[in-house]
Amino acid sequence: MQTHHSPLDPDLWLHNIFATKQVQQGGVIRRKARDVERFCGYARFMAEINRRGFQVAENGGQFIIFCNAEPIRLLT
Repeated sequence: MQTHHSPLDPDLWLHNIFATKQVQQGGVIRRKARDVERFCGYARFMAEINRRGFQVAENGGQFIIFCNAEPIRLLT
């Protein structure tokens, strides 16, 4: 199996994600779980989520990042 590596520095990749207008406004963003692992790694990603006080959910191979500390309610 071939391993793909990011041409971007992991710090730059994380910076680019969290520099978006949606993040700055306390909104919601999503990223493919495989991209997170490939570009920066799960542990580093979660450390940044925790450092910022954000929350994240995983569903269908996607990370849904809540860029605020508000409670999350699942409505099913």
